Amino acid sequence: MSARQDVIALLEERGIDYELSEHEPVFTIEAMIEAGLPHPDRIAKNLFIRDDKKRHYYLIVVPGEQPVNLRHIQEVIGSRRLSFASEADLAARMAVAKGAVGPFAVLNNEARDVEVYIDEFFLGGVMGIHPNDNTATAWVGAEDVISLIAEHGNPVSTARLGEPE
Repeated sequence: MSARQDVIALLEERGIDYELSEHEPVFTIEAMIEAGLPHPDRIAKNLFIRDDKKRHYYLIVVPGEQPVNLRHIQEVIGSRRLSFASEADLAARMAVAKGAVGPFAVLNNEARDVEVYIDEFFLGGVMGIHPNDNTATAWVGAEDVISLIAEHGNPVSTARLGEPE
């Protein structure tokens, strides 16, 4: 799953509907919105985080413009204190570089030790995620993404990750 072509081949092999938007490399949600992508409300923000003992690693997937409070996420997922994982941890566990992290990168996690939490917002619709390459965004049904991750063997859950209003 290291390259965009592998992700697209997997989607096609499984008969999963997707739409692919090509664009300049993007590293932030703001840049994705400025790129004029379709479905701007369905762009996913992906956070690779770890607990304070570096024993548990998580990929948190929330709507792009949703503020993130790690203390709230810690409560929701029942973890120890959370912080952002290093680029070295990202490369070692998911074989992608900063800026290309997303749910498809979990398919590179051979140890299957990255837990994935996807915000309930995405259920019943598409999510805009990088196909292991930040020069494209794949629009894929959330349930299809969840199924691929579960089939791979990584723990995957949905939860309301945003803070209550």
